[in-house]
Formats: sequence, C-alpha cells, structure tokens
Amino acid sequence: MESIKVFAPATVANVACGFDIFGFAVDSPGDEIIVRKSRQPGVRIKAIVGDEGRLPKQTERNTAGIAIQTYLQHIDSDQGLEVILHKKMPLGSGLGSSAASAVAGVFAINELMGRPLKQVDLLPFAMEGERLACGSAHADNVAPSLMGGFVVIRSYSPLDIITINTPAQLYATIVHPEIEVNTKDARHILKNEVSMKNTIIQMGNVAGLIAGLMKPDYDLIGRSMVDVIIEPIRAILIPEFSEVKQAALEAGALGCSISGSGPSMFALSRDYETAQRVGNSMQAAFHTVGIGSELYVSGINQEGPKVLG
Repeated sequence: MESIKVFAPATVANVACGFDIFGFAVDSPGDEIIVRKSRQPGVRIKAIVGDEGRLPKQTERNTAGIAIQTYLQHIDSDQGLEVILHKKMPLGSGLGSSAASAVAGVFAINELMGRPLKQVDLLPFAMEGERLACGSAHADNVAPSLMGGFVVIRSYSPLDIITINTPAQLYATIVHPEIEVNTKDARHILKNEVSMKNTIIQMGNVAGLIAGLMKPDYDLIGRSMVDVIIEPIRAILIPEFSEVKQAALEAGALGCSISGSGPSMFALSRDYETAQRVGNSMQAAFHTVGIGSELYVSGINQEGPKVLG
C-alpha cells in the first residue's frame, strides 16, 4: 500500500470509580487519518481538518505525529510520510480526542508498513501522544481506542492491560456540553492524598463494577458507578452537573458520571431506548441554563480502530 485511511473511536475514561484505570470505546464520535508514503524523508502533517486551526502541525508537537514518529524510530525505519488528520470530535471534550488521533496514526502506519507489530504492542507509541497532550502517558483512553471494548489498566510498570467482557445490551449515553475543560487543569485541581475511608469505598465500587459487567448484573453496575474521590472535585468545572446527573438517573440510567476529565458526561443504560431517553433528559437539563450540547448514543465498541480505505 502507498496510502491508508483509518478511523479510531472516542472513549470514556475513568468510568466513574476507575480513575486512570478504566476506559471503554464507543462507536461515535472519533477521528480519521490519512497516511501516505513519501519519497521525502520525515513525517509531515500536511493538513488538519476540523480543529479550527488550533492544533499544531509540527510533528513533534502533534499527538498523531509523535506517535507515528516514535513508532518509526522503534522499527528503525526512515520511511517518509505525509499525514492528513480529520478531527471529527470536539477538542477538550473528555472523550479522548488526543488519544483517538494518536491511535489512528500509529494503527495506520503499522498497517501501511505491513503489520510488523501486534496491535497491542502499538500501545506505548500511542501513550506518547497522551504524554504530549496532557503531561502524563496514561492509557485509559488510548487502550480502549486501540483495543476496543472495556479495558482495565492493572499496572503501568510493567504495563498490563486487561479486556473485560460487557453485556451486549449495555449502552452508553454521552452528552458534550458546549464548554471546554483543559485536561491539565482538571488534573491539577485533584488532591494528592485520599482518606482511608474514601479509598475503601472506591475500592469496593471498582470491584463491584467489574463484577457487575462480567456477571452481568445491571443493578450491581449501577450501584458501583459511584466516585467519591475524583467526581466531587471535578464536578465544580461543569455547570449544572448535579442537575444533569439527576436527570439521567430519573430517566432510567444505571449510573452517570464525568467522561474523562470532562466536560462531557456519560451514563450507562440497559437498552438503546433508555439510553436515548437519558440523553434527551441530560440535554434538557443543560438547556435550562442556556448550554447547548451534542448527544451520542452507542453500544460498547468492541472493534477499536478500523481501516476505511
């Protein structure tokens, strides 16, 4: 192949109680990337579409660019490349925008080079994109975007990723309000120390959520979607957070919390119709204070990135 077009999905990270260790992929939105071989050495980002001119085109400052560049260095290749990135999801949304770009890039170059590496082995290169974006090479967005499904990051040193089976009828509702939260700022406000009481509560919810997904037990999933450590702090960055969350629960959601660092909020439901109703209620709650929003309803994306052409 001389060129390839790839889609990588958005993700919901943390999933309430699982800060930096849980994440799942959704069908929409996501990013698309076109990578073409070039006779001129080096990786060049020719264009970025859909970012309103906000993202850098310098390879070493772009999440997709640095992921591709790091990959080529690893396989000891001097293949020249031209890259066109289509941002089809909002920036600073809490939906893994930077992760989707990095995953799309590294998946595309691996396919273009004839798959010298297994898909799971691409993760460290995508994580370098996350390090560039927010200062920390966390995997709770890039891992589900790359591997699909619901993932657990059991360990970062050594890196240990586990994929968890999820109920076929589990649906995610994502509402992205038309405000922006900077990921670095959202991490900066977090406390460095946590009480023993809250740690025990959080550990119980983490274990309960995994058990609920695997059994499956929808009621257990809902009871376990409680975050007593991160959500109470980050909720102040999202106007009407409590009202929107309450609207989701009253509409039938199993649980509702912040997607990643926000401002997007997500809910889980046991069928598509409920998930759609939940989304409408969440949007209505934001609308009462004049905040517009975008709504996405999706099953858990089990595929991850895919070749479009």
